[in-house]
Amino acid sequence: MSYLAPSEFVTKMVDAGESKIFMSTRDTLIRSYMAGAILALAAVFAISIAVNTGSFLAGAILFPVGFCMLYLMGFDLLTGVFVLAPLALLDKRPGVTVSGVLRNWGLVFVGNFGGALTVAFMMAFIFTYGFNVDAGAIGDKISKIGEARTVGYAQYGTAGWFTIFIRGMLCNWMVSLGVVGAMISTSVSGKVIAMWMPIFLFFYMGFEHSVVNMFLFPFGLIMGGDFSIADYFLWNEIPTALGNLVGGLAFTGLTLYTTHIRTAAKRNI
Repeated sequence: MSYLAPSEFVTKMVDAGESKIFMSTRDTLIRSYMAGAILALAAVFAISIAVNTGSFLAGAILFPVGFCMLYLMGFDLLTGVFVLAPLALLDKRPGVTVSGVLRNWGLVFVGNFGGALTVAFMMAFIFTYGFNVDAGAIGDKISKIGEARTVGYAQYGTAGWFTIFIRGMLCNWMVSLGVVGAMISTSVSGKVIAMWMPIFLFFYMGFEHSVVNMFLFPFGLIMGGDFSIADYFLWNEIPTALGNLVGGLAFTGLTLYTTHIRTAAKRNI
């Protein structure tokens, strides 16, 4: 599988973070737009499988196909740049600044949201034949997901908000391992296997992914879900994105960087 040692792929992580910070606005938006769109299609795919087969496990097993496709194409998710971009800053790469990291995050957020929203409208149109019929079981399922993961949390107040935050942390712990998985092998099969495992885990466990939610909740609103745009942002997107940032950076980015790049001195026997 042409496996790379941790010291090698962690250096690639820092290099990737630096590259993304200096990428042009046009390229950043295009790549993030496509990533959001592909991940949204993968979410529809997985939910369709779960509804049609009655097995959520089957949907979770096949959901990672979208993640693998977008990373093999070199597209960018917000959850990925949350982890990679700060490493270039920590490594003191020339010209890398806090404003550069924030700029990258902002552009990728806009691009991901645009791609996910486009697919939300396209799928809503397809399911309803141009908004002329009911969306059916799949549309109803997604609407209920939107309600459960907004007002369903809101009823618990602060505890509900932090529940989403922690689920966002756990999500990007796994998703960021998938991002790293794309770097630990030089073969396509090796990359796919390494990406597949943590993405399968996050989806099946129902953790909160900010980019997947950029599709699920707008689609749910279009389908008449009983929640508002304010509910979506306050009770899902904001705590999810913050959790994704903290979880991915703390559990994956910093741990790998600290122990494989900034390795502590060996102890004396």
